[in-house]
Amino acid sequence: MALVSFVFGLIVGSFLNALIYRLGSCSRSIFDKDSVCPKCQHVLAWSDLIPVVSFFLLGGKCRYCRKKISRQYPLVELATGTIFLLIAQNFQFSIFNFQFLAQLVFACFLIVIFVYDLKHYLILDKVVLPAAILAAAYQLIAGQLLNGFYGALILSGFFWILYLLSRGRAIGFGDVKLGVFLGLLVPFPQTIALFFLSYMSGAVVSIILMAIGVKSLKDRLPFGTFLTFAAFVAMLWGEEFISWYFYQIGIR
Repeated sequence: MALVSFVFGLIVGSFLNALIYRLGSCSRSIFDKDSVCPKCQHVLAWSDLIPVVSFFLLGGKCRYCRKKISRQYPLVELATGTIFLLIAQNFQFSIFNFQFLAQLVFACFLIVIFVYDLKHYLILDKVVLPAAILAAAYQLIAGQLLNGFYGALILSGFFWILYLLSRGRAIGFGDVKLGVFLGLLVPFPQTIALFFLSYMSGAVVSIILMAIGVKSLKDRLPFGTFLTFAAFVAMLWGEEFISWYFYQIGIR
């Protein structure tokens, strides 16, 4: 089942790549049937769309215009496959397991938000708002809606205050709305793990980028990417992280 989950994730990752491209395109609808090369707009054949494999068989270049294909495509496909594999290992793999299927759906939302924010420094309402509604419905069914509300209040409330105090310089308002979705998705107390992990990962990446001269203190980073990364970790190992953290500070 691990292999099935990984391969299925590769296939879904290919569709997510197409969705991410179309969300940022003025000429393409997310409902368009055919996939095209982003550079020459040539319609791609099925053999051009095999996850990961096509990228390497084509030498990382479009078959038709010979321009380079972004490394985003195989990376997103591999990441989606890996995430689906981890979800299958942490939740009972079954097409009849509601929790398992829901985690796959939310993983897709997180991947789209992560990549789009990384590329465009923007969190789209048409992605995050439906995700928040679905997360609320999921927690209602799971009997965790109140804890989800607490999580959303903690994250979005903190980000809203930070947004106001910095006048939008520290974070964008999209991060405030993302906080609602993630707080619902990762309810209290796992929200604490998400909060700490997002700032820890952001600090580590910032230090590395400044050390190698890629970024300076004045530069902004897409904070949504760190939030979504932390959400993945909290979804899978949030309870373990909280237990470990409380143990470290002497609370047992």
